[in-house]
Amino acid sequence: MDNSVAVKNNYRKFLLLWSGELISSIGGGLSSFGLGIYIYQQTGSAAGMSFMTLLAFLPGLLLKVPAGVLADRYDRRLLMMIGDGLSGLGVLYILICMMTGKCQIWQIYVGVTISSVFSALLEPAFTATITDLLTKEQYSKANGLVSLAGSARYLFSPVIAGFLLAVSDIKLILIIDICTFFLTVVCAAVVRKGLATKVTENKDPFMKSMKDGWKAVAGIRGLLLLVIVSSFLTLFIGFFQVLAEPFVLSFSDPKTVGIVETVCASGMLAGGLLLGIFGIKKNFARILSISLILSGIGMTGFGLFHNFYVISIFGFMFFLGMAYANNSLDYLVRTNIPDELQGRAWGFIGLISQMGYVVAYLFSGLLADGIGHITERGSGFGSSVLIIVSGIGLAAISFVLLFIKSIRQLEYADKKENICLES
Repeated sequence: MDNSVAVKNNYRKFLLLWSGELISSIGGGLSSFGLGIYIYQQTGSAAGMSFMTLLAFLPGLLLKVPAGVLADRYDRRLLMMIGDGLSGLGVLYILICMMTGKCQIWQIYVGVTISSVFSALLEPAFTATITDLLTKEQYSKANGLVSLAGSARYLFSPVIAGFLLAVSDIKLILIIDICTFFLTVVCAAVVRKGLATKVTENKDPFMKSMKDGWKAVAGIRGLLLLVIVSSFLTLFIGFFQVLAEPFVLSFSDPKTVGIVETVCASGMLAGGLLLGIFGIKKNFARILSISLILSGIGMTGFGLFHNFYVISIFGFMFFLGMAYANNSLDYLVRTNIPDELQGRAWGFIGLISQMGYVVAYLFSGLLADGIGHITERGSGFGSSVLIIVSGIGLAAISFVLLFIKSIRQLEYADKKENICLES
């Protein structure tokens, strides 16, 4: 087969796979939004929402590294099917609990944790599959679409969930989410059928495979530094993710919250479309810093006002910056890691860079409630204060990135040999 034809066919397979992840993201966003509102209405506490977010995130994070090793040793498409399919069991458990009586908060926590455990198989396999399918020249455009799929849970899900909650209850949302799992598994199965599986003939011991993944990251100074800095960035972003809903709920209703989140997330849509059409040609490190500074300014402005239109503009700014930041970060990392180490390397990268989320999800709600109690102005005010502080912190660290030479040099990986540290 002509090479150009093969490239086009692979890009079509990527689009099919991406479509499945888009649907999955929307379904997951529906449940996340609906359950968050449910818990807040039952408890009146931002801490309850943040703890649910932590449980939805932590198991998947801790399992990223072993899941990455599996993605390099076994059929990546099959792992995606297993992860997507079995993660629906947690949502099904919550639905059954709600249909048999009033669902307890701890039961929601259990269901969310189950979904997170199985979803851990998905991300490294999906990320590595992109490398299997596409050429380096296609990465930037593809990453724009991947960012768009990831942001669908913020772009489409909130407004859909808000309207569904206005006419029905949380059970309808959970049923819709369960249905999306079937569609995404089918998409992965079709791609798997038309794509040869890369089989590792001589499989190293599991721990050695993990060690090789770590060496691929730690062996490049700029890459390791970028991953470590990213953990601080995710700390601030995590505060915003958790506290945006309690903040807006303090002066509005769930339907308005859904509309606000959708309008804000349209910034990611705009960025994803621009990246999908034009991509980024050069200056990835500089664009990473500038876009994160823009996101920090957007986050700060979001927490300063109670006006629907003003916070929507600043929220739009936040997500627009994140689209370009995610694209640039992905390119800098992907082009510095050998194809055969992609799965396990991404597992370590995810584990380190996203530890900031863990801290944010664990403490953001407690701090917001504490500030609200001390000032006697409620958790909504506490959320506002923490969002503003986080926005300033994000912009400040992003500005420092502009002056780190080893990170800027990452985008020239194809023009020089990276010197790895001795093990």
